[in-house]
Amino acid sequence: MAEATEQWTLKRLLDWTKDYFEKVGSDSSRLDAEVLLAEALQCQRIELYTRFEEVPAAETLTEYRAWVKRRGAGEPVAYIVGHKEFYSLNFDVTPSVLIPRPETEHIVVAAIEAAKSLSDSPSPIRIIDVGTGSACVAIALAKHIESSVIAATDLSTDALEVAKANAAKHEVTDRVRFFTGDLLDALPAGSNPVHLIVSNPPYIGRDEIDTVEETVLKYEPEMALFGGERGTEIIQRLVDQAVEMLLPGGRLIFETSPAVFDSCLDIIENSPLNLVESIKDFAGLRRVIVAEKIQ
Repeated sequence: MAEATEQWTLKRLLDWTKDYFEKVGSDSSRLDAEVLLAEALQCQRIELYTRFEEVPAAETLTEYRAWVKRRGAGEPVAYIVGHKEFYSLNFDVTPSVLIPRPETEHIVVAAIEAAKSLSDSPSPIRIIDVGTGSACVAIALAKHIESSVIAATDLSTDALEVAKANAAKHEVTDRVRFFTGDLLDALPAGSNPVHLIVSNPPYIGRDEIDTVEETVLKYEPEMALFGGERGTEIIQRLVDQAVEMLLPGGRLIFETSPAVFDSCLDIIENSPLNLVESIKDFAGLRRVIVAEKIQ
């Protein structure tokens, strides 16, 4: 990139950065450039298109150049700018949590649909979000299911610090409580059974490690990625625990990968849960499983 003293317009910066990101292998080069430049300018991405001829201040350009260098080395944009949109909400993210992804929104949609059948329930709709990470799922549900109370668990105390900050940011701390520990074991003894359990658990098998993108392996938390040698070990434990924690007719909704989807269906088939639905992601790949505890 040209020196900060050169007079580069925003359009020229975007064009140069897009080309640079393409050369280093980004599959979202224009988007990455726009997100970084908008963040440096503290404006909305759409505003860039009305400011193409503007020349940024020297300090803004210096910050932008540093971010471009980090992105060129492979660091995800979300970690560079410190936030990511999910289900039309903005969440703070750090390397302690997975970056929220569009396919995980299917969990939210399925849970909202399941909650509609419980709308006449005299008590609040009780939900557990297992492996909450940034709490994007728990908070999205709290915002869209007003009658819900949610327990969110995670094994990582660093992740829970991010989650708590996001809950405060979105003003749902009165309905989302956080617990540190392994899966449902994190909950206090004697906790009441619940209507819904949602989770985006670790589901990559160690035997799949060669198929995982290098930037994911390098930057995202290993604890949140790998679910055992086969990728289904944590899911098996989640299903076993969910059976005990769900009310009759309650639902378990979880994300998994196409690579282990059939194995996850086998786990459901061999449990006291009935498969309700399997959901494909935006790429047409099987991604989310919805199962119900037998009445």
